[in-house]
Amino acid sequence: MKLQHFHVEIADWSRDDQRAALLDLRATVFIQEQGVSEQRERDGLDVDCWHVLARDDAGHPIGCGRLTPQHKIGRMAVLPDWRGQGVGAALLRELLGLARAQGWSEVALDAQVSAIGFYTRAGFVAYGEEFEDAGLAHRAMRLVFERDATIEHPPGRDPGRLATGTAVECVQARLQLLRDARHQLAVRLPALTADTFADAEQLAELRRIATSGRSALIRVLLHEPQAALQADHPLIGLAQRLSSAFQIRVPVDDVDLAWPSACLLNDVGGYLFLPAAERPPGRAARDDRAGAAPLQQQFDEVWERSERATALQRLDI
Repeated sequence: MKLQHFHVEIADWSRDDQRAALLDLRATVFIQEQGVSEQRERDGLDVDCWHVLARDDAGHPIGCGRLTPQHKIGRMAVLPDWRGQGVGAALLRELLGLARAQGWSEVALDAQVSAIGFYTRAGFVAYGEEFEDAGLAHRAMRLVFERDATIEHPPGRDPGRLATGTAVECVQARLQLLRDARHQLAVRLPALTADTFADAEQLAELRRIATSGRSALIRVLLHEPQAALQADHPLIGLAQRLSSAFQIRVPVDDVDLAWPSACLLNDVGGYLFLPAAERPPGRAARDDRAGAAPLQQQFDEVWERSERATALQRLDI
């Protein structure tokens, strides 16, 4: 999202340059400015977290934050010259969006006492007594997300959770969602790999959906269409042959292109969401409209500001 003279992006901890940017920011704020020990600051959790990074218009890192698998926000840091300009609020909004997209009901954090007002304005509520962490006074806070009552499940309804803890389970979940689909799909992928929508069973289901009638529509958001074309990925060939049912677009916003997740949404409330597109774990369900709704909204928003995949134009898709 573009905010004034800076923007916020999803950072990839596995990339050396982005990891260095995050650690340098945190060293400046926590270690040098606040006197936190390096051992305490680098707690070993980062590899499993989702990270956000704020940059100025020149691309220089100016702020960061992270979201842990334990549903906690932390390591919120903004360089001194950029404080009071909305950077922290933008980072927090991006982290909350990540949490919502994963279907979490609430998030928590340990706020430095001086920052309690900032988090309170974002909807967090403090609880418990003050405590010391790394020599600084803190207080626990939480934010409970409001749920849309119009899409809640009736009492006792099973949304049909699907296992996504391994790569094999993710393939099985994807195939099940394709089998469940009637006429429409929404797919978002940073890249098409050899094990994504490439085997005979998945391609057969995609063909069935694409030929299911006048309402058939398969929308694909693909970050790297040229790579898929060069690799002769079978999904591209199928889209060429059934071009009336397939639409492929490419995100153009830098933040959209930096988004590392993947999702599959069908038209009966089923979804598969992988926070890191190239690896499990994720979450999936066959009939969970409440869980699918924020993913669908995000997909539609990115779709509207994306462009037709010109690299595939010669295929007329």
